[in-house]
Amino acid sequence: MWKIVIIDDDRNVLEGMKNVIPWAELDAEWVGEAMDGEEGLRIVLECQPDIVITDIYMPVLSGLDMVEQLNKANFHGKIIVLSGYADFEYARQALRLGITDYLNKPVSVETIQDVLGRTIAALEEELEQRHRNEKLEEKLKLYEPFVEKEWIKSISTGPDHTKHPVTRMIPETYRYWNDRRHAVIGIEIIRTDRVTKASTKDLSLFRFAIANIIQELSHEEWPDSHYVELFSSHSAIILHAPNEEWSDLTMKQAYRFGERVIQSVRSFLDITLHAGIGTFKSNWMEIADSTEEAFQALYFKNTAPIEGIHLYEYVSGGQKEQQAYPLSLRPVKFYQQMAEAMKLFQEDKAKEIVDDYFSQWSKGGDVSARNLEMLGTELWTIFAYTLFEVGVQLEDIAKVDEVTRELRYVTTLEQLKEWLYGKIDLICGSRSGNENIKHRQAVDFIVQFIHEHYAEPITISDLADRIHISRNYLSLLFKKAMGESFNSYLTRIRMEKAKEMILEGKHLIYEVADRVGYKYVPYFSTLFKKYTGSNPTDLYKNKP
Repeated sequence: MWKIVIIDDDRNVLEGMKNVIPWAELDAEWVGEAMDGEEGLRIVLECQPDIVITDIYMPVLSGLDMVEQLNKANFHGKIIVLSGYADFEYARQALRLGITDYLNKPVSVETIQDVLGRTIAALEEELEQRHRNEKLEEKLKLYEPFVEKEWIKSISTGPDHTKHPVTRMIPETYRYWNDRRHAVIGIEIIRTDRVTKASTKDLSLFRFAIANIIQELSHEEWPDSHYVELFSSHSAIILHAPNEEWSDLTMKQAYRFGERVIQSVRSFLDITLHAGIGTFKSNWMEIADSTEEAFQALYFKNTAPIEGIHLYEYVSGGQKEQQAYPLSLRPVKFYQQMAEAMKLFQEDKAKEIVDDYFSQWSKGGDVSARNLEMLGTELWTIFAYTLFEVGVQLEDIAKVDEVTRELRYVTTLEQLKEWLYGKIDLICGSRSGNENIKHRQAVDFIVQFIHEHYAEPITISDLADRIHISRNYLSLLFKKAMGESFNSYLTRIRMEKAKEMILEGKHLIYEVADRVGYKYVPYFSTLFKKYTGSNPTDLYKNKP
């Protein structure tokens, strides 16, 4: 209900205004009145009405002086000025003070009702805009962590510095990178039977668990680092080291850190990782070069600095590296872009990325048939992983043996480009009329949100409101995509994290419960036993 204050030194005008205003029709209410400007100022500041109707000529403090004082006090309501004089100077002063309307007495009933109607319509529009802004601000806050992650991911694969000034590319939070050296550890999940036979939801849990382990290890051994999930089964860790402390020992520390990551994931999850390490760079804008080096080391497996560990270092000028892609072509960035486009079945976007990348490669001269076959094989593997995440079995569309045979006959860039075009058409065509991509994006966002905020009170209703999909429909979409309900998936993530924390042995049971979103320990224990088959206390006592 809109609040209105009336100020006039004529009692008849006050009563007349109160009688002619259609309060119920305007959804308005009278909240105060005054017969001089000083009293009016006090009432307005006290009541904070939406609309003030005031005369100009009043004792103690004039209407215009009162308006000026209200402006100084940051009053945001609408002000309608009444005047018994048709004086341009008064009107000019009133307009300068930002009043909503200026009316000459006597004012007809129709006029005052019309002015109030327009004023309230403007208030309603402002209120609606304020709500829109608040929702937008809330959404921006919600997405902020994800935007930051995407920025770091772009740095790891290669930002386009031609489109953004360098000073604007790096957020304030990361300006300290200017005083650091940076190296990247590239990570690949090896397709063992355990991984190959996993369902979509289990793969999601695997990645979540791997990310947790790496982040825990990073906190202990290399706090100044960032974990980045890349395409399909690949990820990266960006390591930062102070310039003044950097030495050859820093690289050896990186080797030990990579070794511990591989061993810990193997020990806790029975998942095999291979890793490659790029060289340290003195400029953060060269981080993507270290990423490319890391994945070249991972692919060619030339030098393993730690015996018995699948951890490989990049060796510039090595015999096998001479056959690798030039770093300037950034295949990792290309793979990442292609994975994102194919996951959303963006046929035109995928072809545009292919065109752009191949045009850069063709400038470098002839390309060996081996590199062409390698690029095609890598892309097909990435497509298989990426599409599997959204429920598509690539093997049902084209057999691996068939793809391998086709690539043997690819000897030029143009042939590889045409081959890719055909596969993009085949994959995207197979999805015509099926899943709504926006719905898949909504599910992906919710999964990531759960992984980031599992310790907080999360409901599917809150998330449905934030992404503007009905709760029931979102529940159906989530269950169809993930194979289980939202609550079941959230509980699974919380229990997996709780199990990991208990086995780690650093927290008491009530602390673990609180850290995974449960304030009531007995309820947490009941859920934990239902999920794992044992009480959290028993697991804690019997941990290795």
